[in-house]
Amino acid sequence: MDIHYNKGKLLELRRTLHQYPELSGKEYNTAKLIRDYLTPHQPDQMIDQLGGTGLAVIYEGEEAGPTVLFRCDLDALPIQETNTFPYRSKNDGVAHKCGHDGHMSIMAGLSEAISFHRPRRGRVVLLYQPSEENGQGALQVLEDERFRQISPDYVFALHNLPGYPAGSVVLKKGTFAAASKGMINKLYGMTSHAGEPENGRSPALAMSRIIDAFTHLPRQLALEDFALVTVIHARLGEIAFGTTPGYAEVMATLRSYSNSDMEQLTSRAVATVGGHCEKYGLDREISWVEVFPATVNDGDAVDLLRRVATTNKQHVIDMEESFRWSEDFSNFTERYPGALFGLGSGEHTPQLHNPDYDFPEEILDHGIKMFYGVYRHYLK
Repeated sequence: MDIHYNKGKLLELRRTLHQYPELSGKEYNTAKLIRDYLTPHQPDQMIDQLGGTGLAVIYEGEEAGPTVLFRCDLDALPIQETNTFPYRSKNDGVAHKCGHDGHMSIMAGLSEAISFHRPRRGRVVLLYQPSEENGQGALQVLEDERFRQISPDYVFALHNLPGYPAGSVVLKKGTFAAASKGMINKLYGMTSHAGEPENGRSPALAMSRIIDAFTHLPRQLALEDFALVTVIHARLGEIAFGTTPGYAEVMATLRSYSNSDMEQLTSRAVATVGGHCEKYGLDREISWVEVFPATVNDGDAVDLLRRVATTNKQHVIDMEESFRWSEDFSNFTERYPGALFGLGSGEHTPQLHNPDYDFPEEILDHGIKMFYGVYRHYLK
């Protein structure tokens, strides 16, 4: 397969991105670095500040055809890096510990390869998406009016995966990554003197029963597949021994392999909180954060990825069970046929979000080959 890109410059880009990571929604310098790097590849169009800090890079074919979108993520994590190599993060408390610097570099290599062999038909869109880590970026891009100019026919993305052989391609039809959402429950009662608790409305019992009910909730529903509710934080009153509490919070993560199960889980969780608040005379406020639908892969798109990997002589691993983590690329696969696949980053590398993780540069070529093979199938 004829793929041309400057590997030395690509490695330099990857390390520069690693040195200057930015958090979700603040990826201004990252987007500029990418734009400056891709400009010499002479794309037909660039759309800046898409969905906030995003960047869409577009190559047009001479003939009518499909629009194929490849997506990568711009943002880093609020983690202090412990690596000591020369290109370690220069931004205190921020680091690329999910490998998004590698994802961006793979797309940059793909851009250069496409510039040498431009599409014969259709359009290819390279989307550098902001705010993946907090689940907001994909929706922000999709809701940007300028995204209507793109309107893809197919969408593809990858994520590096520690624990799998370097360069291997990890595939699954159907749900690849779980749906999840953060639930924040605020319970409002009324304080009283601790010696006269009957004069107040303490949320203590409601809080404890909500926590217990959440733990068992998935087993009480007729669900299609795996589901889980994890209480991640709870708070009751203040440290004041003369006062009964009048306020409590319970935060939980709801997780499932199917979007329909998530609907059931959400409905029952809301009803559970409401029931206990009514029983104990409490007011309530429920809000949601970090909402990720399930990432559901199209079967034909997965078959194409398998053919590309086989042609590339890359090792294919078929997953039997979905991943429990979530990915906001799910917002794209809800609307357009496509797939998210895994790219093995080594069986003995640190796990994602660990302070010593570093994207392995030897797998850059494997990612570029996969994307380029998909590009050739649709547009060449």
